[in-house]
Amino acid sequence: MAFTVIMFLVGTATTAGLLRLGHYLNHMGGHKKLEVECDIFHGRWEYDHADPHPLYSPRTCPFIPNQFDCQSNGRPDQDYIKYRWKPYSCTLPPFNGKRLLQRFEGKRIMFVGDSVGYNQWLSLVCMLHSAVPKARYLLETKGGLSTLTFQAHNVSVMFSRNDFLVDIVDDKNERILKLDSIGNGGQLWKDVDVLVFNTWNEGLQTGKKQSWDVIEEGNARHKDIDRLAAFEKALTTWAKWVNSNVDPKKTNILFQFQGVSPDHTNSRDWADTNAKNCKRQTRPVAGHNYPGGRHRGEAILDKVLGTISKSVRLLNVTALSQLRKDGHPSSYGSSKGAVDCTHWCLPGVPDTWNELLSATLLRY
Repeated sequence: MAFTVIMFLVGTATTAGLLRLGHYLNHMGGHKKLEVECDIFHGRWEYDHADPHPLYSPRTCPFIPNQFDCQSNGRPDQDYIKYRWKPYSCTLPPFNGKRLLQRFEGKRIMFVGDSVGYNQWLSLVCMLHSAVPKARYLLETKGGLSTLTFQAHNVSVMFSRNDFLVDIVDDKNERILKLDSIGNGGQLWKDVDVLVFNTWNEGLQTGKKQSWDVIEEGNARHKDIDRLAAFEKALTTWAKWVNSNVDPKKTNILFQFQGVSPDHTNSRDWADTNAKNCKRQTRPVAGHNYPGGRHRGEAILDKVLGTISKSVRLLNVTALSQLRKDGHPSSYGSSKGAVDCTHWCLPGVPDTWNELLSATLLRY
């Protein structure tokens, strides 16, 4: 039996978000549907007084860990959950969790990546749970794989922890980051219907926070190398895996590569001399251009993804997320005294990523 391969992996900010979205216009006493082409990633953040968002809360979603539960950790403001992403040339359709579950009935959706990918996975399972709050579900965790199955639709939403999208192996009490190897992870990916990849943030960690002890490439071993170079090498290995392992005649896999998620650890990036980092930030950056310019990982991302020979698309959330300096746990995460300007509060900015993901999946 032949299958169709659908892959969303590569794109640029000007082309990746082009979707044909339906609008209904009054026409001669009735309604006429008009399809318009829209870049859903080009827009602005607007404060919304009327929208009943968020779709869920820590009280209604049982999956949110303390790390991202900013409200329960004492964050006093709630404006950060009231900003909506508004594309310039169209209206983003509201998230429809029931429709998404129906569209992917009997399918498996997997997020693969680092702790920010985990952040996004949690957001999506909360959004889906909110759409069907009385539905039976099964949550399973085994090793680095978490699976939430909505049993009535037989839809599994999974998260596989893989910080670099390449192998990290334990050998004689040493964790080896193999920049040119994809083993068991690649086998797991082949059996999934929808794949959402991300990587970047863990590659910048140092000391006790980094997930490896030695870097290996071929026969060469290093205690450390330039992190941007490591990011490019790992991403190149992953891109080669896609080119070698995805057969459009045999495989039914939909890929969506998430753009780089920015941090807000240095207020100079948004031209604020009165702050140090994201701490006490309660509003987005004004306007639609980020003073700090393009994220340093994006050029590498574009270069490597451009080598993939498949039909591809990028979930380009980087620029819109750069504006949300207010969306991080800051000092309202799980670690007392720590300021987290990398991850995101839930509910919060990752919900917008998933609204964009859903719009892309349902319009394909």
